[in-house]
Amino acid sequence: MKKNFIIFISILFLFSNANAESFSDALKRAFKTNPELNAERESLNISEEELKISRSSYLPTITLEGSKSQEDTNKLTNQSGGDATVNDVDPAVKSIKITQTLIDFGRGAEFKKSKIGIEIAKAKLLKKEQDILYKSIEAYTGLVFANEKLTINRSNVNLLDRQVETDRIRLERGNISLSDVAQSESSFAGAQAKLIQAENEFLTSKLNYENIIGDIQDPNLLDKKSIFIANLPNQLSAAIELSKKNNPDLIIAQLEYEQSQKDTTSAKSDLAPSATLSFDRTKTDDLSSTYDEREKDTLKATITWPFFSGGKNIASLRKNESLEIQKNLLLNNMTKKNLTDVASAWSNYQ
Repeated sequence: MKKNFIIFISILFLFSNANAESFSDALKRAFKTNPELNAERESLNISEEELKISRSSYLPTITLEGSKSQEDTNKLTNQSGGDATVNDVDPAVKSIKITQTLIDFGRGAEFKKSKIGIEIAKAKLLKKEQDILYKSIEAYTGLVFANEKLTINRSNVNLLDRQVETDRIRLERGNISLSDVAQSESSFAGAQAKLIQAENEFLTSKLNYENIIGDIQDPNLLDKKSIFIANLPNQLSAAIELSKKNNPDLIIAQLEYEQSQKDTTSAKSDLAPSATLSFDRTKTDDLSSTYDEREKDTLKATITWPFFSGGKNIASLRKNESLEIQKNLLLNNMTKKNLTDVASAWSNYQ
Protein backbone atom coordinates (compact mmCIF):
# COMPACT_ATOMS: atom_id res chain seq x y z
CA MET A 1 0.00 0.00 0.00
CA LYS A 2 2.81 2.38 0.91
CA LYS A 3 4.59 1.55 -2.33
CA ASN A 4 1.47 2.32 -4.39
CA PHE A 5 1.05 5.63 -2.59
CA ILE A 6 4.64 6.64 -3.39
CA ILE A 7 4.12 5.73 -7.06
CA PHE A 8 0.90 7.79 -7.17
CA ILE A 9 2.60 10.85 -5.65
CA SER A 10 5.52 10.51 -8.09
CA ILE A 11 3.20 10.34 -11.10
CA LEU A 12 1.25 13.37 -9.84
CA PHE A 13 4.49 15.32 -9.40
CA LEU A 14 5.71 14.46 -12.89
CA PHE A 15 2.33 15.40 -14.38
CA SER A 16 2.44 18.79 -12.63
CA ASN A 17 5.95 19.47 -13.95
CA ALA A 18 4.85 18.51 -17.46
CA ASN A 19 2.09 21.14 -17.34
CA ALA A 20 4.31 23.83 -15.80
CA GLU A 21 4.93 26.88 -17.97
CA SER A 22 8.53 28.04 -17.87
CA PHE A 23 9.64 31.63 -18.29
CA SER A 24 10.90 31.05 -21.84
CA ASP A 25 7.73 29.14 -22.81
CA ALA A 26 5.58 32.05 -21.66
CA LEU A 27 7.66 34.53 -23.69
CA LYS A 28 7.38 32.30 -26.77
CA ARG A 29 3.61 32.03 -26.36
CA ALA A 30 3.24 35.80 -26.05
CA PHE A 31 5.50 36.31 -29.07
CA LYS A 32 3.30 33.99 -31.11
CA THR A 33 -0.25 34.77 -29.97
CA ASN A 34 -0.31 38.34 -28.63
CA PRO A 35 -2.98 40.24 -30.65
CA GLU A 36 -1.10 43.56 -30.63
CA LEU A 37 1.97 41.86 -32.05
CA ASN A 38 -0.03 40.02 -34.72
CA ALA A 39 -1.73 43.29 -35.70
CA GLU A 40 1.69 44.89 -36.18
CA ARG A 41 2.73 41.95 -38.37
CA GLU A 42 -0.25 42.73 -40.60
CA SER A 43 1.07 46.29 -40.93
CA LEU A 44 4.23 44.81 -42.45
CA ASN A 45 2.10 42.86 -44.95
CA ILE A 46 0.30 46.09 -45.84
CA SER A 47 3.62 47.85 -46.53
CA GLU A 48 4.70 44.99 -48.79
CA GLU A 49 1.50 45.34 -50.81
CA GLU A 50 2.06 49.11 -51.07
CA LEU A 51 5.46 48.39 -52.60
CA LYS A 52 3.77 46.22 -55.23
CA ILE A 53 1.38 49.09 -55.95
CA SER A 54 4.31 51.48 -56.47
CA ARG A 55 6.09 48.97 -58.71
CA SER A 56 2.98 48.72 -60.92
CA SER A 57 3.54 52.29 -62.17
CA TYR A 58 6.52 50.97 -64.21
CA LEU A 59 4.39 48.36 -65.98
CA PRO A 60 1.97 48.90 -68.88
CA THR A 61 -1.79 48.93 -68.37
CA ILE A 62 -4.06 46.85 -70.58
CA THR A 63 -7.72 47.76 -70.93
CA LEU A 64 -10.36 45.62 -72.62
CA GLU A 65 -13.62 47.27 -73.60
CA GLY A 66 -16.74 46.13 -75.43
CA SER A 67 -20.09 47.69 -76.21
CA LYS A 68 -23.28 46.76 -78.05
CA SER A 69 -25.96 49.25 -79.03
CA GLN A 70 -29.29 49.02 -80.77
CA GLU A 71 -30.70 51.80 -82.96
CA ASP A 72 -34.41 52.31 -83.56
CA THR A 73 -35.18 55.40 -85.68
CA ASN A 74 -38.80 56.52 -85.26
CA LYS A 75 -38.74 59.20 -87.94
CA LEU A 76 -36.30 60.32 -90.64
CA THR A 77 -37.03 63.06 -93.22
CA ASN A 78 -34.99 64.55 -96.03
CA GLN A 79 -34.48 68.24 -96.89
CA SER A 80 -37.71 68.39 -98.94
CA GLY A 81 -39.74 67.18 -95.99
CA GLY A 82 -40.44 63.73 -97.35
CA ASP A 83 -39.76 60.51 -95.54
CA ALA A 84 -36.29 59.05 -95.98
CA THR A 85 -35.35 55.42 -95.94
CA VAL A 86 -34.50 54.18 -92.46
CA ASN A 87 -31.52 51.82 -92.22
CA ASP A 88 -30.96 51.12 -88.54
CA VAL A 89 -27.80 49.34 -87.46
CA ASP A 90 -26.76 47.59 -84.23
CA PRO A 91 -23.03 48.36 -83.90
CA ALA A 92 -20.84 46.17 -81.70
CA VAL A 93 -17.46 47.59 -80.65
CA LYS A 94 -14.56 45.62 -79.17
CA SER A 95 -11.25 47.23 -78.28
CA ILE A 96 -7.96 46.62 -76.50
CA LYS A 97 -5.76 49.46 -75.31
CA ILE A 98 -2.20 49.24 -74.03
CA THR A 99 -0.72 52.28 -72.27
CA GLN A 100 2.85 52.67 -71.07
CA THR A 101 4.17 55.60 -69.06
CA LEU A 102 7.48 56.70 -70.57
CA ILE A 103 8.39 59.68 -68.38
CA ASP A 104 7.23 60.24 -64.81
CA PHE A 105 9.75 61.88 -62.51
CA GLY A 106 7.72 61.07 -59.41
CA ARG A 107 7.24 57.31 -59.66
CA GLY A 108 10.86 56.59 -58.82
CA ALA A 109 10.56 58.57 -55.59
CA GLU A 110 7.27 56.85 -54.73
CA PHE A 111 8.82 53.43 -55.31
CA LYS A 112 11.79 54.24 -53.07
CA LYS A 113 9.41 55.67 -50.47
CA SER A 114 7.47 52.40 -50.43
CA LYS A 115 10.71 50.44 -49.97
CA ILE A 116 11.56 52.66 -47.01
CA GLY A 117 8.01 52.07 -45.77
CA ILE A 118 8.76 48.35 -45.48
CA GLU A 119 11.83 49.12 -43.36
CA ILE A 120 9.71 51.41 -41.17
CA ALA A 121 7.14 48.64 -40.75
CA LYS A 122 9.92 46.24 -39.75
CA ALA A 123 11.26 48.76 -37.21
CA LYS A 124 7.77 49.28 -35.78
CA LEU A 125 7.35 45.52 -35.56
CA LEU A 126 10.69 45.30 -33.71
CA LYS A 127 9.50 48.02 -31.33
CA LYS A 128 6.25 46.17 -30.68
CA GLU A 129 8.13 42.90 -30.15
CA GLN A 130 10.36 44.57 -27.57
CA ASP A 131 7.34 46.14 -25.90
CA ILE A 132 5.40 42.86 -25.71
CA LEU A 133 8.42 40.91 -24.44
CA TYR A 134 8.98 43.54 -21.75
CA LYS A 135 5.31 43.40 -20.74
CA SER A 136 5.44 39.59 -20.77
CA ILE A 137 8.43 39.62 -18.40
CA GLU A 138 6.59 41.97 -16.08
CA ALA A 139 3.42 39.85 -16.28
CA TYR A 140 5.23 36.56 -15.56
CA THR A 141 7.37 37.82 -12.69
CA GLY A 142 4.48 39.92 -11.35
CA LEU A 143 2.15 36.92 -11.18
CA VAL A 144 4.84 34.78 -9.52
CA PHE A 145 5.44 37.50 -6.93
CA ALA A 146 1.70 38.12 -6.35
CA ASN A 147 1.05 34.39 -5.93
CA GLU A 148 3.86 34.03 -3.38
CA LYS A 149 2.70 37.15 -1.56
CA LEU A 150 -0.84 35.75 -1.41
CA THR A 151 0.44 32.43 -0.01
CA ILE A 152 2.48 34.21 2.65
CA ASN A 153 -0.45 36.42 3.69
CA ARG A 154 -2.80 33.43 3.92
CA SER A 155 -0.31 31.61 6.13
CA ASN A 156 0.10 34.71 8.24
CA VAL A 157 -3.67 35.07 8.70
CA ASN A 158 -4.00 31.40 9.69
CA LEU A 159 -1.13 31.76 12.14
CA LEU A 160 -2.53 34.90 13.77
CA ASP A 161 -6.02 33.35 13.86
CA ARG A 162 -4.66 30.50 15.92
CA GLN A 163 -2.70 32.99 18.02
CA VAL A 164 -5.89 34.89 18.87
CA GLU A 165 -7.65 31.68 19.88
CA THR A 166 -4.68 30.70 22.04
CA ASP A 167 -4.51 34.12 23.70
CA ARG A 168 -8.23 34.01 24.50
CA ILE A 169 -7.78 30.67 26.22
CA ARG A 170 -4.79 32.01 28.12
CA LEU A 171 -6.87 35.07 29.12
CA GLU A 172 -9.56 32.83 30.58
CA ARG A 173 -6.88 31.06 32.58
CA GLY A 174 -5.45 34.36 33.76
CA ASN A 175 -2.08 33.89 32.12
CA ILE A 176 -2.21 37.14 30.08
CA SER A 177 -4.02 40.46 30.28
CA LEU A 178 -6.88 41.79 28.12
CA SER A 179 -4.51 44.22 26.42
CA ASP A 180 -2.44 41.28 25.18
CA VAL A 181 -5.54 39.76 23.56
CA ALA A 182 -6.45 43.13 22.03
CA GLN A 183 -2.97 43.39 20.54
CA SER A 184 -3.31 39.89 19.01
CA GLU A 185 -6.73 40.75 17.57
CA SER A 186 -5.33 43.99 16.13
CA SER A 187 -2.49 42.09 14.45
CA PHE A 188 -5.03 39.58 13.11
CA ALA A 189 -7.21 42.39 11.66
CA GLY A 190 -4.15 43.96 10.02
CA ALA A 191 -3.18 40.62 8.50
CA GLN A 192 -6.72 40.20 7.12
CA ALA A 193 -6.49 43.63 5.48
CA LYS A 194 -3.15 42.73 3.92
CA LEU A 195 -4.64 39.45 2.71
CA ILE A 196 -7.48 41.30 0.95
CA GLN A 197 -4.91 43.58 -0.68
CA ALA A 198 -2.81 40.57 -1.73
CA GLU A 199 -5.90 38.87 -3.21
CA ASN A 200 -6.69 41.99 -5.27
CA GLU A 201 -3.09 42.26 -6.47
CA PHE A 202 -3.12 38.57 -7.37
CA LEU A 203 -6.33 38.95 -9.39
CA THR A 204 -4.93 42.01 -11.20
CA SER A 205 -1.66 40.19 -11.98
CA LYS A 206 -3.53 37.14 -13.27
CA LEU A 207 -5.73 39.26 -15.56
CA ASN A 208 -2.66 41.12 -16.82
CA TYR A 209 -0.91 37.80 -17.52
CA GLU A 210 -3.89 36.46 -19.49
CA ASN A 211 -4.20 39.71 -21.45
CA ILE A 212 -0.55 39.73 -22.54
CA ILE A 213 0.54 36.07 -22.59
CA GLY A 214 -2.65 33.99 -22.59
CA ASP A 215 -4.92 31.91 -20.38
CA ILE A 216 -3.53 30.24 -17.28
CA GLN A 217 -5.39 27.66 -15.20
CA ASP A 218 -3.08 27.38 -12.20
CA PRO A 219 -0.56 30.14 -11.37
CA ASN A 220 1.24 27.65 -9.11
CA LEU A 221 2.50 25.95 -12.29
CA LEU A 222 4.68 28.95 -13.13
CA ASP A 223 8.31 27.94 -12.74
CA LYS A 224 10.13 30.59 -10.71
CA LYS A 225 13.48 28.86 -11.16
CA SER A 226 13.23 29.17 -14.96
CA ILE A 227 13.48 32.97 -14.80
CA PHE A 228 16.86 34.00 -16.21
CA ILE A 229 18.78 37.26 -16.42
CA ALA A 230 19.76 38.52 -19.87
CA ASN A 231 23.35 39.44 -20.69
CA LEU A 232 23.92 43.20 -20.66
CA PRO A 233 26.83 45.32 -21.96
CA ASN A 234 29.78 45.76 -19.62
CA GLN A 235 30.46 49.40 -20.52
CA LEU A 236 28.37 52.49 -21.21
CA SER A 237 30.03 53.02 -24.59
CA ALA A 238 29.05 49.51 -25.66
CA ALA A 239 25.47 50.14 -24.56
CA ILE A 240 25.32 53.37 -26.59
CA GLU A 241 26.66 51.69 -29.73
CA LEU A 242 24.17 48.86 -29.29
CA SER A 243 21.28 51.31 -28.93
CA LYS A 244 22.30 53.19 -32.10
CA LYS A 245 21.94 49.97 -34.08
CA ASN A 246 18.88 48.49 -32.39
CA ASN A 247 16.78 51.29 -30.90
CA PRO A 248 13.60 51.11 -33.03
CA ASP A 249 12.58 54.71 -32.23
CA LEU A 250 15.90 55.97 -33.59
CA ILE A 251 15.61 53.72 -36.66
CA ILE A 252 12.05 54.91 -37.33
CA ALA A 253 13.06 58.58 -37.00
CA GLN A 254 15.90 58.09 -39.51
CA LEU A 255 13.66 56.25 -42.00
CA GLU A 256 10.83 58.78 -41.70
CA TYR A 257 13.32 61.55 -42.51
CA GLU A 258 14.42 59.63 -45.62
CA GLN A 259 10.77 59.17 -46.58
CA SER A 260 10.16 62.91 -46.26
CA GLN A 261 12.99 63.51 -48.72
CA LYS A 262 11.25 61.23 -51.23
CA ASP A 263 7.99 63.12 -50.67
CA THR A 264 9.76 66.36 -51.57
CA THR A 265 11.13 64.78 -54.74
CA SER A 266 7.67 63.49 -55.62
CA ALA A 267 6.16 66.96 -55.07
CA LYS A 268 8.75 68.47 -57.43
CA SER A 269 7.73 65.94 -60.08
CA ASP A 270 4.20 67.39 -60.04
CA LEU A 271 5.71 70.49 -61.69
CA ALA A 272 7.50 68.45 -64.39
CA PRO A 273 6.12 67.02 -67.64
CA SER A 274 5.11 63.40 -68.10
CA ALA A 275 4.80 61.30 -71.26
CA THR A 276 2.75 58.23 -72.16
CA LEU A 277 2.50 56.00 -75.22
CA SER A 278 -0.67 54.09 -76.01
CA PHE A 279 -1.78 51.60 -78.64
CA ASP A 280 -5.50 51.10 -79.26
CA ARG A 281 -6.95 48.39 -81.52
CA THR A 282 -10.71 48.65 -82.17
CA LYS A 283 -13.02 46.37 -84.13
CA THR A 284 -16.58 47.47 -84.97
CA ASP A 285 -19.27 45.22 -86.45
CA ASP A 286 -22.35 46.65 -88.24
CA LEU A 287 -20.71 50.06 -88.29
CA SER A 288 -23.29 51.86 -90.43
CA SER A 289 -25.72 51.35 -93.24
CA THR A 290 -22.84 51.74 -95.66
CA TYR A 291 -20.05 49.81 -93.90
CA ASP A 292 -20.29 46.50 -92.12
CA GLU A 293 -16.94 46.04 -90.32
CA ARG A 294 -14.05 48.27 -89.37
CA GLU A 295 -10.71 47.48 -87.73
CA LYS A 296 -8.65 50.45 -86.62
CA ASP A 297 -5.24 50.74 -84.93
CA THR A 298 -4.30 53.97 -83.14
CA LEU A 299 -0.82 54.74 -81.82
CA LYS A 300 -0.80 57.83 -79.63
CA ALA A 301 1.97 59.66 -77.77
CA THR A 302 0.87 62.14 -75.09
CA ILE A 303 2.94 64.72 -73.25
CA THR A 304 1.38 66.42 -70.22
CA TRP A 305 2.84 69.41 -68.40
CA PRO A 306 0.83 70.82 -65.48
CA PHE A 307 1.78 74.42 -66.20
CA PHE A 308 -0.64 76.00 -63.71
CA SER A 309 -2.89 74.35 -61.10
CA GLY A 310 -4.03 77.31 -59.08
CA GLY A 311 -0.89 77.22 -56.93
CA LYS A 312 -1.69 73.74 -55.62
CA ASN A 313 1.56 72.14 -56.81
CA ILE A 314 3.75 74.96 -55.45
CA ALA A 315 1.98 74.79 -52.08
CA SER A 316 2.37 71.03 -51.99
CA LEU A 317 6.11 71.36 -52.65
CA ARG A 318 6.55 73.92 -49.88
CA LYS A 319 4.53 71.73 -47.51
CA ASN A 320 6.76 68.72 -48.15
CA GLU A 321 9.90 70.82 -47.77
CA SER A 322 8.66 71.93 -44.35
CA LEU A 323 7.85 68.34 -43.44
CA GLU A 324 11.38 67.34 -44.42
CA ILE A 325 12.81 69.99 -42.08
CA GLN A 326 10.46 68.81 -39.34
CA LYS A 327 11.53 65.16 -39.68
CA ASN A 328 15.20 66.20 -39.63
CA LEU A 329 14.66 68.11 -36.37
CA LEU A 330 12.83 65.13 -34.85
CA LEU A 331 15.70 62.85 -35.90
CA ASN A 332 18.26 65.09 -34.20
CA ASN A 333 16.11 65.22 -31.07
CA MET A 334 15.68 61.44 -31.04
CA THR A 335 19.45 60.98 -31.38
CA LYS A 336 20.05 63.13 -28.29
CA LYS A 337 17.19 61.48 -26.40
CA ASN A 338 18.60 58.05 -27.15
CA LEU A 339 21.95 59.00 -25.58
CA THR A 340 20.19 60.41 -22.52
CA ASP A 341 17.96 57.35 -22.08
CA VAL A 342 20.87 54.92 -22.40
CA ALA A 343 22.97 56.87 -19.91
CA SER A 344 20.05 57.01 -17.47
CA ALA A 345 19.33 53.29 -17.84
CA TRP A 346 23.01 52.48 -17.39
CA SER A 347 23.16 54.59 -14.23
CA ASN A 348 20.14 52.83 -12.76
CA TYR A 349 21.58 49.45 -13.71
CA GLN A 350 24.85 50.22 -11.95
